[in-house]
Amino acid sequence: MAEGENEARWEGLCSRDTTTRETALENIRQIVLRKTEYLRSAKETLSRPSDGLSNAVSLDGMNKLLAHLLMLSKRCPFKDVRERSGLILKSVEELGIRIPRPLGHGPSRFIPEKEMLQVGSEDAQMHALFADSFAALGRLDNITLVMVFHPQYLESFLKTQHYLLQMDGPLPLHYRHYIGIMAAARHQCSYLVNLHVSDFLHVGGDPKWLNGLENAPQKLQNLGELNKVLAHRPWLITKEHIEGLLKAEEHSWSLAELVHAVVLLTHYHSLASFTFGCGISPEIHCDGGHTFRPPSVSNYCICDITNGNHSVDEMQVNSAGNASVSDSFFEVEALMEKMRQLQECREEEEASQEEMASRFEMEKRESMFVFSSDDDEVTPARDVSRHFEDTSYGYKDFSRHGMHVPTFRVQDYCWEDHGYSLVNRLYPDVGQLIDEKFHIAYNLTYNTMAMHKDVDTSMLRRAIWNYIHCMFGIRYDDYDYGEINQLLDRSFKVYIKTVVCTPEKVTKRMYDSFWRQFKHSEKVHVNLLLIEARMQAELLYALRAITRYMT
Repeated sequence: MAEGENEARWEGLCSRDTTTRETALENIRQIVLRKTEYLRSAKETLSRPSDGLSNAVSLDGMNKLLAHLLMLSKRCPFKDVRERSGLILKSVEELGIRIPRPLGHGPSRFIPEKEMLQVGSEDAQMHALFADSFAALGRLDNITLVMVFHPQYLESFLKTQHYLLQMDGPLPLHYRHYIGIMAAARHQCSYLVNLHVSDFLHVGGDPKWLNGLENAPQKLQNLGELNKVLAHRPWLITKEHIEGLLKAEEHSWSLAELVHAVVLLTHYHSLASFTFGCGISPEIHCDGGHTFRPPSVSNYCICDITNGNHSVDEMQVNSAGNASVSDSFFEVEALMEKMRQLQECREEEEASQEEMASRFEMEKRESMFVFSSDDDEVTPARDVSRHFEDTSYGYKDFSRHGMHVPTFRVQDYCWEDHGYSLVNRLYPDVGQLIDEKFHIAYNLTYNTMAMHKDVDTSMLRRAIWNYIHCMFGIRYDDYDYGEINQLLDRSFKVYIKTVVCTPEKVTKRMYDSFWRQFKHSEKVHVNLLLIEARMQAELLYALRAITRYMT
């Protein structure tokens, strides 16, 4: 069986032209049927051990093909592709070949599938967004299906990500995906690593690089130190880090390449936070997203637990710390009352600059002692850790072991006046796209809080954003940090700090335990604030170091 003629070509399915999709689907159907017939005849005539090896390889290829068709039958925005993919799978099953079924319960382990937008039920505007995403990536990924709670943000996010990965820029395409792998691997985010391994190979990346960072070009290896510090302790970045990359003789980065790399690193560090913070499930066609085992009588097999398919139990059984509905109702009322009181205090009196500075330092110190009871070390799996060095290097609070980090004053170096123009000058249009994304996340509001309507949430949004920046040592002179303790309770602070600093340690219990009366869409909104505030904090430290090197 000639391999070339049996390689499925998926690109045609991304077309907006029905005829092109139809032709591509027919070609895929023919390939699947040929492979099916080959496997059936091989099963009947198996005689030599070498045949067994050859057939195992063929079966593995067939299984990947079927898993991809399963993903298309559930996640493609084009109805004809969904239906035809389902029919191809059915015809294979009728010929006696076992077909896969999805594992888990939707795009997120934390959010019930019934509360999420189902592919095929979206309106025209959303369908256009889905079609754009599918055309660019060949998939409608679970991150998109969770972010769709907030369409305005999603559109900006997809536009930015598309530009970073696929449009003209200083770095070649395979470098971009490899940097995405390096960044996601720092937080052991196998979800993002797996997606970008596939994309890296698709754009012609060398498979040897995937055996470990030491197999990548020296230029990329040199980026490892910046990746490490940026992900876990960005306040330690200096102009010496920048100089080391720009003056590495034949392995040197240009300034434009470095800015592109820094934006990619910060984008994927933050996206790892979103992936863990919202409990994103593996993609249907990836490992952990499907199984070839038949369902048990209860449609839930005990062996699924080893594959992470235990969200049913998690949904049905409330976490141990969950209080009654009435308790969580009073939490919302208490938060609303605190917001009213703070607004009144603002109007009555204004704290002095000395008092404001003192409150910032106090909040910064207190943030060091916010940690989860589940705060155990997570050992990275080899398949992820090979993409970076120094696996023991992680987040550390500023003043541990007597180390002092100077406060980063936004009045001296800020995104709007300094970072934005530097990015735009060295990587045109990207500063504009990132700036738009920051603004949408920060200003996004539906004027609701849980069951309340017509609420001004700006005070709460600013407290969340500034608390994250405070954890990174970043201070706004005009903000009263006393408000943070009034508005953010301990369980919420634990969740924020874990998502932003050590996302690989996020649990469903943490997600469930904050804002218990709030909708899932509001918790996803919180995550958008967290990832954009984190990305901006990392960018500020990296861009300030680049500016200092340039001057």
